[in-house]
Amino acid sequence: MQLNKIDFSSYKTILVAAVIIRFIAAIFSQGYGMHDDHFLVIEASASWANGYDYNHWLPWSPLSNGTPEGHSFTYVGINHLYFVLMKAIGIVDPKVLMLMNRLIHAAFSLLIVHFGFKITQKLGSRELAVKVGWILALLWVLPFLSVRNLVEIVCIPFMMWGVWLVLNGDLKRRFFYAGILLGVAVSIRYQVAVFALGMALVFLFQKEVKGFLLFALGGILIFSLTQGLVDFLIWGYPFAEFLGYALYNVNEGTEYIPNDNYFMYILVLMGSVLFPLGLLLGIGFFRSGKKYVILFFPVICFIIFHSLYPSKQERFILPVLPFFILLGVLGYQLIKQTDFWVKFWNGSWKAFWIINIPLLLFASFTYSKKSRVEAMYYFYPINTQKMRILHEATGESDPSLLPKFYSGNWTLSGVARGDKNLPPLVHPGYAYDYILFCGEQDLAARIDEYRLIYPEIHLVYICEPSFVDAFLRWLNPRNSNEYIEIWKTNVNRDEIE
Repeated sequence: MQLNKIDFSSYKTILVAAVIIRFIAAIFSQGYGMHDDHFLVIEASASWANGYDYNHWLPWSPLSNGTPEGHSFTYVGINHLYFVLMKAIGIVDPKVLMLMNRLIHAAFSLLIVHFGFKITQKLGSRELAVKVGWILALLWVLPFLSVRNLVEIVCIPFMMWGVWLVLNGDLKRRFFYAGILLGVAVSIRYQVAVFALGMALVFLFQKEVKGFLLFALGGILIFSLTQGLVDFLIWGYPFAEFLGYALYNVNEGTEYIPNDNYFMYILVLMGSVLFPLGLLLGIGFFRSGKKYVILFFPVICFIIFHSLYPSKQERFILPVLPFFILLGVLGYQLIKQTDFWVKFWNGSWKAFWIINIPLLLFASFTYSKKSRVEAMYYFYPINTQKMRILHEATGESDPSLLPKFYSGNWTLSGVARGDKNLPPLVHPGYAYDYILFCGEQDLAARIDEYRLIYPEIHLVYICEPSFVDAFLRWLNPRNSNEYIEIWKTNVNRDEIE
C-alpha cells in the first residue's frame, strides 16, 4: 500500500489505524500497568469466580473486617461476570483469559476515538475532527492504557457518549440517557461525579431546567441501581461502598501520596500530548472556555478538584484527557489568526508525530511487570496446593506483591523475607518447596545462605524484567520491577515435618 493513496482525512482510515494499534497492544502489551488495574480488579474479580475473596472485601469472607473499604463493585463485578462466563465454557488459562480481556477493552476503547471525532466535528469542523481523531487514535500512551483494567480509562467511553447525546439532537429525553451514561461512569470511577455535576450546573446556568432534571434523574437512577441496590444486597444497606470511600478520603486519603503541586495535572495533560504540541493544546484549552462552556466547565471543575485535593497521582486526571485534547484543538483555532501561530501549529504538529510514533510503538509492545507475571505463571501447570514458597526479597527495598491470578492457585502458600538484617527465614519442621530470589543485589550470597539449609537447591527458571521495566527501575530504583530467579529446594517435607 502506497502512503500517497491513503486518505488521511477519512474517518474510516483513522478508525482502522486505531484498531490496528490497539490490536497490537492487546497481543503484546501483557502484564499490568500498576497496582490498581490488577490487584483491585483482576485479583478480586477472578478470585470470586473461583469461590475465593482475594482482597477480603465481601462481608462473609472469613478475613473480612466487616466494614466497606470503599471499592465500587460495578467494574469489578463486570469482570467477575466475564471470568464466570469464561470458566463456564472451559477457558481457564490465565494468559488466555487476559488476552481476551485486553481485546475486549481494546475494542471498547475505540468509542473514545469515535466520539472524540464526532464531538469535535459537531462543535468545530471536519478538519479539526480529523486532527483530534488522529491524536486519540495514535497518542503514544492511549493504546497501552486502553488494554489495561484501569477504571480511569474504562469510564471515558461512557463520559464521551453522554456528552455526545447532550450535543446531538433536539429531543429532551437525550438528557436522561446522557445522565444514565454519566451515572455508569461515576459508578466505575466515583470522582467522575465532579464532571457530571459541572455539566449539570451548565444546564442550570443556561436555564435548561428540564434538561437538568432529566440528566439528574438518569444519573441518580443508574447510580442507585449500581451502588444502592448492589450494596444493599451485599452489606444490608445502600451506598455502603460509596460512603466507605468518602470517609476514607476525608480521614486518610489526604495522606496517601501527598503532593502540593497545584499545577501537576495541567502539566500531566499537556505532557501527555508531548511538547510543544501539548503547550499549544493547553493554550487552546483555556481559550475554549467561553465558546465551549458545555464541555470546558465540567473539565475545569474536574481539574480544579483534583488539583486542590492533597493526594495526587497522574492517573487520576486521565478521565478528562480526551476532552482536554479536543478542547485544546477547538480552542487553538480561535487564536491562530497570524502567520506566527499558524507556523507554530504546523511545526508542533510535525514534531508531535516524529516523537509520538516511536513512543507509540515502544509502549504498545511493552510487557509491563513481566518478571512478576512470569514468575507466578511458572507455577500454573504445577500442582501447588500443598506447596510452600518463599519470596526472598532482601535484594529489594520491599517485597513486591506477586499476582497470584497467574499461578491459578489463590491459596498459594507464600512467605516473604524482606529484611536483609534478619537471618535466613526458616521455621523448625517447616520446609519450602521453591524460593523466589527477587533482585540481583547480593544474589549469589543470598542463594548460598539457603544452600546451607537446602543442599540440593537448584535453579529452575529465570524471569527477566522487560526492557521498559528495567528502564523505569534504572530511572527510579524504587520501581520494584525486579529480576527474579526461581529455585527448587528438592526437599522432602514428609521427612522434615
